[in-house]
Amino acid sequence: MPRPTTGEFPISSTVTPPPPRLYRAPEHRLAAGVAAGIADHLGISVVRVRVAFMVLLGLSGLGLLLYAAFWAVVPLRPGDAVPPRRDLAQLLPFVAIGLGVLLTQVMVFDSVGAAGTAGWLVAIIAVGAGVIWHQSAPERRRQWGESMPVPWLGAVVEESDRRAFVLRFIGGGVLVAVGIIGVAAVYSPAQNFDAVINGVIFALVGLAGVGVVAAPVLWRTWNQLRSEREGRIREQERAELAAMVHDQVLHTLALIQRNASDVKTVQRLARGQERSLRNWLYKPTGSPTERFAAALEQAAAEVEDTFAITVEAVVVGDRETDERVGALVAAAREALVNAARHAAVQTVSLYAEVEPDQVSVFVRDRGKGFDPDTVEDHRHGVRGSIIGRMKRHGGRAEIRSEPGEGTEVRLILPITGAGSATERDR
Repeated sequence: MPRPTTGEFPISSTVTPPPPRLYRAPEHRLAAGVAAGIADHLGISVVRVRVAFMVLLGLSGLGLLLYAAFWAVVPLRPGDAVPPRRDLAQLLPFVAIGLGVLLTQVMVFDSVGAAGTAGWLVAIIAVGAGVIWHQSAPERRRQWGESMPVPWLGAVVEESDRRAFVLRFIGGGVLVAVGIIGVAAVYSPAQNFDAVINGVIFALVGLAGVGVVAAPVLWRTWNQLRSEREGRIREQERAELAAMVHDQVLHTLALIQRNASDVKTVQRLARGQERSLRNWLYKPTGSPTERFAAALEQAAAEVEDTFAITVEAVVVGDRETDERVGALVAAAREALVNAARHAAVQTVSLYAEVEPDQVSVFVRDRGKGFDPDTVEDHRHGVRGSIIGRMKRHGGRAEIRSEPGEGTEVRLILPITGAGSATERDR
């Protein structure tokens, strides 16, 4: 029988790969990369491995012994000779959980009296803080020191996923409450006075723990609300400024451009816009029907716009406007109108002062002037609207003028009775 040739039966070249080896994973390590390496080797979450080590730590330190043994015998993954820098912040939750487990073990066997109660509380708080920290967002853990007064508690805030934060917060609170009730029941099964005291202590500490956990959340919420409010205020101010510039400044500039050849019109528009901007920037808000200074400045503005002159107004002090003060403003306006019509000047001075016992207004121009004694009876502008109006309301008007020397009108209104106190320098 002929021997078969090599080509009739091909030889398989498949080589069975060696079983995967266990290595430590330094790129995800918290201490030595043992838990990360075991998780990669088994294909499970590294969190489960770390929690297992923490639980085994409560069995007379077995978890620590196993971790040290793995650290000693398991090599680093090839190519990872230089371990990266450890993220100590991620180690905190597992340290807290381990501390809680150890304290729980001690309390189970050796807890007595108030010291035992305190130990149980510390254990519960340590485990709860570790779980809350680990379940928080990674980016929040990296930024824990930037904005929170209690950094390790600030990690419970999740800006990008509020629903997950709420669920985690409620779930953690329920677990802590159940744990406190359960520990109190196991520790003090007898319904005596000591059990009541222990229950009260646990309840108070539980409330304090909730306050500590909620404090960073409230702090963050308050900062966010304050930032949003400041942002809305700035946006509103920018909108008001833009509207004012559009409605007044741009409109005035367009009118000036159209009337560039008319000097008086340009001066009147520029003066009116200057007055408007000054009032908007520096003057306190006040209705002309309520405040003396606002009413007087409005009267001066009306005369400026009507007669295309400049009224240099200075008002010292302020007070509320009543019937008598309103009459004083009307008399001052009439004096400004007379100066604009008859003085043949481009500038009229207006000075007003509010004192505790009287309000004074002075209107002066450097025009051609006149002789007050020669004013005819039918000239009601001076006799009726100024002198007569001031007399009817308990005040007086003094007119000083000479031909070629200009004119000065003094209006004095005494202030008497309740509610007439002066409000200076508002």
